[in-house]
Amino acid sequence: MSDSEGETYEKQVKIVLVGDGSSGKTSISERFSKDAFNRDYNQTLGIDYYLKRINLTKSYNVTLAVNDVGGQTLGGAMLDKYIFGADIVLLVYDITNLQSFENLEDWYHTVIKYCASRKPLFALVGNKSDLEHLRAVKAEKHQRFAKDRDMLSYFASAKTGESVENLFRQVTAHLMHIVLPKNDSEATRIITAPIVRQEPTTPAIPIKSPPTTNTTRTSICNLQ
Repeated sequence: MSDSEGETYEKQVKIVLVGDGSSGKTSISERFSKDAFNRDYNQTLGIDYYLKRINLTKSYNVTLAVNDVGGQTLGGAMLDKYIFGADIVLLVYDITNLQSFENLEDWYHTVIKYCASRKPLFALVGNKSDLEHLRAVKAEKHQRFAKDRDMLSYFASAKTGESVENLFRQVTAHLMHIVLPKNDSEATRIITAPIVRQEPTTPAIPIKSPPTTNTTRTSICNLQ
């Protein structure tokens, strides 16, 4: 996809992060959206919602609606609502926790079931790469899982911020068939939004455009 001189394009993309609790989904979301890291673990109940608008290229601005799904929601009544309309799904695990990796099989098949009519782009994310000395999941195993399921593959550290920005930019560019330059430096933050927590019992309400005020509530975006 090439940029046309003088034209600017806007796109909204829904990204859903799934995986076991404590794998670092919230930390990755906060590092990306606010460049912050909270050392205190707070379990996500239901879903947390973040917005960030980035310049993917000089001509393409993309609003990323990042949906952080709580680890305890696997098999829950609202999970299909959280996943509905996802353009990209990040399967996140902790490289120091083998069980969090093995449980991704259940997460993957659950997402496939709920997205039967419109398969999203999948990416496998091994979080906590700063703890390489404590690695419990071999890199070869990670790569095999991703290759066998035709997924993109990444390692990142929410704690240090390593590769987090790059992860979101690359999966978005891949979705939009945009080739980023090797020295991609267009990672300027334009808009960040506060967390809005949706409890598991809260009904999902579709919207047509991303929230723009402090009265924003978590919602499900069905993108065309």
